[in-house]
Amino acid sequence: MERKIKVLFFIESLAGGGAEKVLHTIVKHIDKSKFDITVATVAAGGIYEKPISKSVRYEPIIKTRNRFLYKLLYHLIYFYLPLRVVYALFLPKGNDIEVAFCEGFATKLLAHSSNKNRIAWVHTDMLLNPWTQNIVYPSVKKERDTYLKYSKIVCVSDTVKKSVETKFGVAAATIYNPIDNAEIIRKSKEEVPLPEKRKLRMVTLGRLVEQKGYDRLLKVAKRLIDEKCDFELWILGEGPEKEKLTQDIERNKLNNHIRMYGFIPNPYPYIAASDIFVCSSRCEGFSTAATEAVILGLPVVTTLCSGMKELLGDNQYGIIVENEEMTLFEPLKKIITNSDYLSVLTRKVRGRGHDFGISSLIKPVERILQ
Repeated sequence: MERKIKVLFFIESLAGGGAEKVLHTIVKHIDKSKFDITVATVAAGGIYEKPISKSVRYEPIIKTRNRFLYKLLYHLIYFYLPLRVVYALFLPKGNDIEVAFCEGFATKLLAHSSNKNRIAWVHTDMLLNPWTQNIVYPSVKKERDTYLKYSKIVCVSDTVKKSVETKFGVAAATIYNPIDNAEIIRKSKEEVPLPEKRKLRMVTLGRLVEQKGYDRLLKVAKRLIDEKCDFELWILGEGPEKEKLTQDIERNKLNNHIRMYGFIPNPYPYIAASDIFVCSSRCEGFSTAATEAVILGLPVVTTLCSGMKELLGDNQYGIIVENEEMTLFEPLKKIITNSDYLSVLTRKVRGRGHDFGISSLIKPVERILQ
C-alpha cells in the first residue's frame, strides 16, 4: 500500500471565522486514503474543535484549563520565547508537508521550521487589509522575508494572489475555498422557529468587525427607511462591534426593520428564508458567506471585494457596486421597489449554485499537497 502523505495544518484557533470553517471543510472531505492529517492550534477550544477532531488528529499546544498555566504558556508562545524554540518545543513533527493556514502568527511561526515543504495560505487582500502590519510584523520587509521561506503560497482568489505578488514580490497560486454545497442545502432545510415573512427580507452573515462594513450598511438602511422602502434586514454574527451597532440601531430608530441575531450555529435556514444576501465589506479574501448564499439561490448585492467578480461574474448572479459608503443604496432600493427585478436576479443565480460541488473543489487542494 502506498504510504500516506502526512500533512500538518497549523492555525491559531478554531473559532468561528471563515478560514476556520474552510479548514474544517478541507479536513472533512480530503481523501483519507492518501493523506494523514494533523491540525494544530495555539489553544484548545473553538466551535470547530469537535467537528475537526472527528475527522482528523487534533493537537492544540495549550491544553490546560488552569488559568495560571494557560496564561504562562500563552505569554511564552507569543511574547517571550524565540519562535524557533516555540516550533521546536510545541509543534507536531515528522510531517511531509506543513501548512500555515492563515496569514499572521501561523505563517510567522512555521517559517522557523526546518521542513522544506511548507505552504502559506492567505485569506485576505494584503493591500486593502494589511492587518498583519505592526501587529505581527514590524515591517513589510520582515513579512516578505517570512514568505520567502515557504515553498508555495496559496491564495483564496485571484485578487488576493495579485495583492501578495504585488506587495511581497513572490509568486503565488489561487485555490478557491472548498464549500460543502450538499451539507449547506441539507442544513438549510432543518426546521427552526422563524418569524412570518411579511416584507422583503435581506440577510447578511459575518463577524461584527469594522472590516465587514456593517456600520455603513446601517446608514444605507436608514436612508432606505427615510425613502419609505419596506424591508427587513437580518444580521447574523457576533463580534467586538456589536454594542456600537446596537446603539446605532437604537439611536436611529431602526429596530422595526433590523434584527441582530448574534451567532447562529446553523445559519442556513435563516439565509434560505431570505430574498437577498447583502455584503457591505470593506475587504474580503473570498467570501464564504456570499458563496453559501449563492448555493442557496439568493442573489448577492455586494461591494467590490476580492473574489466577488469570480463568484458573481459580470453582475450575472448578483450586483457588484463600488466599495464606497452609500453605493449599496441604489441597487437595494431598486430590488425592494421592483419585484420583477428581484425575480430576474433570483432566476439567474439558481443555476450558479450547481458549480460548487465539493468533489471538484477539493481536488486542487489535494493536488497542491501532493
